[in-house]
Amino acid sequence: MEGGAMNVEPQTAELDCLAGVRIVDLSQYEAGPSCTETLAWLGAEVVKIERPGRGEPARYGYARVPDKDSWYFCQFNANKKSVTLDLKSERGIAILKALLKNADVFIENLAPGAIERLGLGYDVVRAINPRLVYAQIKGFGEGNRYEDFLAYDPIAQAMGGIMSVTGERNGPPVKPGPGLGDTGTGMLMAISILGALYRAKNTGRGQRLQVAMQDACMSYIRLAWAHTLHTGEACGRHGAKTVVGNVVPQGAFRCKGDGPNDYIIMYCHPGVPEQFQRLLAVIGREDLLGDPRYATQAARAEREPEVNAMITAWTMQHTKLEAMEILGAAKVPVGAVLDTKDLYADPDFERRGLMQAVEHPTLGRFKMVGWPVRHDGKMARIRPAPLVGENTDEVFTAWLDMSDDEIERLRKDGVV
Repeated sequence: MEGGAMNVEPQTAELDCLAGVRIVDLSQYEAGPSCTETLAWLGAEVVKIERPGRGEPARYGYARVPDKDSWYFCQFNANKKSVTLDLKSERGIAILKALLKNADVFIENLAPGAIERLGLGYDVVRAINPRLVYAQIKGFGEGNRYEDFLAYDPIAQAMGGIMSVTGERNGPPVKPGPGLGDTGTGMLMAISILGALYRAKNTGRGQRLQVAMQDACMSYIRLAWAHTLHTGEACGRHGAKTVVGNVVPQGAFRCKGDGPNDYIIMYCHPGVPEQFQRLLAVIGREDLLGDPRYATQAARAEREPEVNAMITAWTMQHTKLEAMEILGAAKVPVGAVLDTKDLYADPDFERRGLMQAVEHPTLGRFKMVGWPVRHDGKMARIRPAPLVGENTDEVFTAWLDMSDDEIERLRKDGVV
């Protein structure tokens, strides 16, 4: 899909929050790369270490076009630099250690035990650079009985409780669409890295940061933990409702149209009783205003099918956007269920700088979502993900003061 021609320059900027921060990125796929991409958007110089030749497996493992990087890879590696190193060679490891000596942060999310087998465990790296922030993302926590198990996003969401509270009541568990186990973990690590960098600036001492995807997922369901503490029971599944699931009306309501996402999500807060009264007026049921059978949350809970049916009778007369606009204007909490095509086509996100068109050397022009926080009114400007090894010469010259001849010898020896 091609990006639009809209000029978003006034809405974006090259952020310099982390200017001068150097990050060596030995992570792959999503959890680690989403973390380092965030830091790159904030201005850090992120150097991605990749194997010579094809680079990170995410480049080619998800590629739709042979010999071109995958869209998947590009979503998580914008604004970074790429260096190739053969880490099976002594020379490659020596160069990586030299880079770490000049770095502020090192991050890896390799399989359990892999970083130690490379001779780059925390004690080794700390001796090289005591001020380095050493960050690790794994599937399961150190000391966990599953510590040596491999994990991906769905596994983390299952093991961290998220899938147990997702899905229809009395139905099977469902994995939410967002990568809460991967990108969600990456965001938590990014926050901790920022804290550790602040500490290192004041003390000159680095830290070892470790986060497990399972542990991160557990932190995202705190409302479910509150339910268990309150009732002593496991929190269940409530479909499109909140994990508490006892608010009426609440959930997905079908709208006019036959698309899979022709729904609105609506929630009348039990602590704001006038919201339901406003809803009754909108849907033409003024006859029920003040009726004790519907006036309280407890009363409506006894008549949930009836309440949902009267709402659906109204929503089926309107498209999801029409229903949202009418209800929203009446101060009833509502949202249309938007899919990725809806959002991609909405010019407002590009106008505001959240979604930006980038020019990739081989994939051409496309739009992608960037860092959602404004800094002095500006969004971080997105630069396309690097080609494999694209910045090897630049990084080795700036970080290690290597000459062109030295870099050329490394290429002839297959180290880069």
